[in-house]
Amino acid sequence: MKTSLYKFLVVVILLTSLSSCERYLDQVPDDVLTEDDIFTSKVNTDKFLANIYSVIPNELQQRFVGTSNAGPWTASSDEAKYTWDFNYSNNMTRSVWSNTDGAVASFWSSYYRGIRNATYFMQRVDTANPAEVTDVMKTNYKAEAKALRALYYFFLVRMYGAVPIIGEDLLDINSPVSELKLARTPFDECIDYIVSELDAAHANLPYTPNNDEFGRITKGVVKAYKVEALLLKASPLYNGNADFASVRNVDGSNLFSTTADAQKWKAAADAAKAFIDEFVPNYYQIYTVSNADPFLAAYQSTRQVVIEDWNSEWIFARSMSANNTQYDRTPKHVGFPSAAQGGGALGATQRMVDAYAMRSGLPITDPNSGYQATGFSSFKAPYDPSSRTTYNAYTNREPRFYVGITYNGSYWLNQSSSSSAVLSLFNYSGNSGRSQSTSDVTPTGYTVRKNVSNNGNNRGALLLRLANIYLDYVEALNEVEPNNADILRYLNIIRTRAGVPAYGSANFPAPASQAAMREAIRWERQVELAFENVRFFDTRRWKIAEQTDNGPIYGLNLNADGDAFYIRTVIETRVFRRERDYLFPIPNDEILRNENLVQNAGW
Repeated sequence: MKTSLYKFLVVVILLTSLSSCERYLDQVPDDVLTEDDIFTSKVNTDKFLANIYSVIPNELQQRFVGTSNAGPWTASSDEAKYTWDFNYSNNMTRSVWSNTDGAVASFWSSYYRGIRNATYFMQRVDTANPAEVTDVMKTNYKAEAKALRALYYFFLVRMYGAVPIIGEDLLDINSPVSELKLARTPFDECIDYIVSELDAAHANLPYTPNNDEFGRITKGVVKAYKVEALLLKASPLYNGNADFASVRNVDGSNLFSTTADAQKWKAAADAAKAFIDEFVPNYYQIYTVSNADPFLAAYQSTRQVVIEDWNSEWIFARSMSANNTQYDRTPKHVGFPSAAQGGGALGATQRMVDAYAMRSGLPITDPNSGYQATGFSSFKAPYDPSSRTTYNAYTNREPRFYVGITYNGSYWLNQSSSSSAVLSLFNYSGNSGRSQSTSDVTPTGYTVRKNVSNNGNNRGALLLRLANIYLDYVEALNEVEPNNADILRYLNIIRTRAGVPAYGSANFPAPASQAAMREAIRWERQVELAFENVRFFDTRRWKIAEQTDNGPIYGLNLNADGDAFYIRTVIETRVFRRERDYLFPIPNDEILRNENLVQNAGW
């Protein structure tokens, strides 16, 4: 055991000294630890716990899928596309990904290593040096490890569906899960286990991070992920989905429910309401910025909520995380200083651009919205110091549009020291157009603007915020109590902060039926949580990805200047294979090594 552990801990992470100004995962490489060293001091005990934390995904690294467990979520959904073909999302959107791909296996092996390390830590931490690690610390540490283990199971099940639950068994830390010859645990049982572990951890966790060590697990984190897990269990992909009926263990047992159960929605709604009652407003609040101009207040609030580390709305994030997002979303801006230049290769799709409402709150498809698809007018965006000629399709949109989308002619967020204003020009001859580069260029005629900060330094990689929980709550509640007043109450909290009319206000009626409310909630999630790694999982758990992620994807005419640039153009035709592409495949090597491990449908 000691030899295997020694090999694994070559990559152990040092936890730096902590203060109120530092973050828990502000880490640097350290020397190798042996098994005998781990619990001899608080420093080494903390190092091992920090190593377990290091498995938390850093979604600011999605250019390199798998690095720090970064997923392919944004560009594999209908929100966006990467120009760079090395990004794994392009394999997924063409449905040419494989169960032998390293990216598929990397998540599986990484999360199971985190699970095994957490189990090992829980079983050994009581032996830690009592002169430095008190009983109270040990109890808290075990709760953190238990919660992390549950989170890693959650990340596994939302990717792969039913997975083997190892429980308290401890195997060699370098051994594959297949050596246990475990079968997959039915999906509902996986969720029940995750929820029970999160509940158990809650009792011994603090409400706020000790010494402001942001990024550590708290009571709020575990109760929020309980909501996320139960919502997943209630969703159509797992709640009465006949397409997965053929996925059975070797003994014939079903892995997925084929009968819909409304009580699953109730459990999710109850968990969300319990979270709100326990944590709001004492520990979490909807983040807002004050401004005399309501439109600017909405813009600033919805922009800064994702870039201001550890604001009142953040529930969980990975601290001090390396950041590729800045470069990927900053246009090339040829001719300007390097401070204003990026790769600009993550492009928002036309579908996502069109999803944002007008300033009136009406969708662009409404004949009374005032939307104009052609022509130009003078318009001042909320981030622009002056008015400038703007394509009409981009004028008078809701504040979140200007947070999320960089369009042709946009005033750039982070101006260089140049005396002339930096405008993002995506037309063929523009400073960020195809005449300048065929690789560092938008694939769609837009770039994603959301979550672009003042610089590309390490920062918090947001995973979950209060708006998610409010939207989880209203979605689940609408399925079991469609007339419950809380649906409008919490949905309208999100809308009011975003600067769009509340449902039920003057001239803006509430959706008139359960089905209409369902669509309204789904639209709100699409826009409010855009580019936050939510849309990919939403379209799959709702079982609509075969519509949203299949067929032509539109952008603009990248080979043209002038009016011709704005012609909607098919940029690619995506392929989504029903059944197969809803879940990641179980890695092929695991299937070959373990005859009890069955594959997902279509793989």
